[in-house]
Amino acid sequence: MLARVKLFIPLFLFAVLALFLFRGLSLDPKELPSALIDRPLPAFSLPNLATGQLLDRSSIVGEVSLLNVWATWCVSCRVEHPYLLELAQSGVAIFGLNYKDEDAAARQWLEQLGDPYRLNIADREGSLGLDLGVYGAPETFLLDDQGVVRYRHVGVVDERVWRNTLQPIYQQLTAEAGR
Repeated sequence: MLARVKLFIPLFLFAVLALFLFRGLSLDPKELPSALIDRPLPAFSLPNLATGQLLDRSSIVGEVSLLNVWATWCVSCRVEHPYLLELAQSGVAIFGLNYKDEDAAARQWLEQLGDPYRLNIADREGSLGLDLGVYGAPETFLLDDQGVVRYRHVGVVDERVWRNTLQPIYQQLTAEAGR
C-alpha cells in the first residue's frame, strides 16, 4: 500500500507546481501595486534631455502632474504619444522620463512627433526607473503637488484610461492642492 502511495507523490508535486505556475502567469502587471504609492518620488540627479542641465526632484514638484516613462524603442509609447499631446494641450502637467534611450534619438522623436512634456529627464542607465520600480515603458505615475506618488499605471494612457482612472484622481488631487 505504501509503495502505491509513493507512486502518486510525483503526480501530486507536479499538480502543486502547475498550480503555482498558473497563478504566477495569470498575474497582470498592470495590477501589481507600487511600493511607492503614498511615498515621495525618489531623489535623483539626472540631466535634462533638451539642455543637459542637471535636474532633481525639486524640478518637478509643485503641482499635480504625470510622470510618463517613455522611450523611442517602445512601440506602445508611440501609440500613447498623440493622447499625451492632447492632455498637455488641455493643461495637464506632464513630465517625461526618457528611459534607457539615446538622447539624440529621443530629441528627434520629440521634434517629429511633438513634445507634450514640461521637461524630460534623461535616464540613460535606468537608475531612476529602477528606483521607481519600472517594469518597462510606458508607465505613468500620478504625483501630487508635494511630489508624492499617488497612483501608477502600467501601459498606454489613452482616453479610456484617462477618463476612468487617472482623471478622477488628478482632479481630486488638484482640488486638494488648491485648498
